[in-house]
Amino acid sequence: LFVDEIHRFNKAQQDAFLPFVEKGSIVLIGATTENPSFEVNSALLSRCKVFVLQALTTKNLVELLEHALKDPRGFGGQDVRLEEGMLEAIANFANGDARTALGTLEMVVLNGRREQETTYVTPDILEQCVNRKSLLYDKNGEEHYNLISALHKSMRNSDPDAAIYWLARMLEAGEDPLYVARRLIRFASEDVGMADSRALEIATAAYQACHFIGMPECSVTLTHAVVYLSVAPKSNALYVAYESAKKDAQKMLAEPVPLVIRNAPTRLMKELHYGEGYEYAHDTQDKLTTMQCLPDSLLGKKYSRPTEQGSEHRVAERLRQIEAWKQEARLREQEGPVKAAESREKTS
Repeated sequence: LFVDEIHRFNKAQQDAFLPFVEKGSIVLIGATTENPSFEVNSALLSRCKVFVLQALTTKNLVELLEHALKDPRGFGGQDVRLEEGMLEAIANFANGDARTALGTLEMVVLNGRREQETTYVTPDILEQCVNRKSLLYDKNGEEHYNLISALHKSMRNSDPDAAIYWLARMLEAGEDPLYVARRLIRFASEDVGMADSRALEIATAAYQACHFIGMPECSVTLTHAVVYLSVAPKSNALYVAYESAKKDAQKMLAEPVPLVIRNAPTRLMKELHYGEGYEYAHDTQDKLTTMQCLPDSLLGKKYSRPTEQGSEHRVAERLRQIEAWKQEARLREQEGPVKAAESREKTS
């Protein structure tokens, strides 16, 4: 059973094949232009062998076009003359698609300049027929994710030239600029973070500008943001911090909030010791306290681990200062009861 465009079958329809495939009643052959990992049910996919058909090369397409010019089923019975390099140009335009290549060849020959029994095809005729190169892109398919991945990883690798190219590929193929801008905002915190906190401001401003002016004017705005993010110092400390905290939160969703930092808007809550012992940091000289804010089971856990990249080194230094202050304050608190006990002994 050959099923063309099998990705158009919904889940229930695809499930209908399963018992017959398992029993061997049918040999199922499905063809799809989409990534089967996304479009074909995993149960059905696990029972099939996947063959990936690669796009034809420019050399393959040129050979195909030459056959079309010589074969009687094509233009073999006509005297068609193309200028040098024309077949390569058609093959490049086809982007690996033989049907597009043959259709384009037919169009340029039918629109060629005729002199007696000879048809001449010039680059001007090809340009009129083609108008512009159609870019391979599907806003909902695999290529959509391939290109945004390429943009993201080029910026992460601090390669602004590659990043600008992938940005242009997406925008010229019709991608929504706001989608790109949203991904830049994510990148600003995930891959730059506090190494350059202005990156988030630039990315957010780019989103607003895209919303205000739209395409094609906002293409330069997005290029501005892409180049800034590409050359900015990089740190994924914020991403690592959240992912680490997320794992603990998922494992310990019921950890109680320490009483000292609970809100106590009612008398009953106060009687239950909500907020008892809370210290308002702004009332202290150093704006710091030794108050415990994590649950007991996570006491001493460190999620924020800033790097020494860019401006983030100042955050790292500030955290070291805070930790040193807290250690010293805890020592003083421990020494306080000891000295008080010694004083009582001397008095007695």
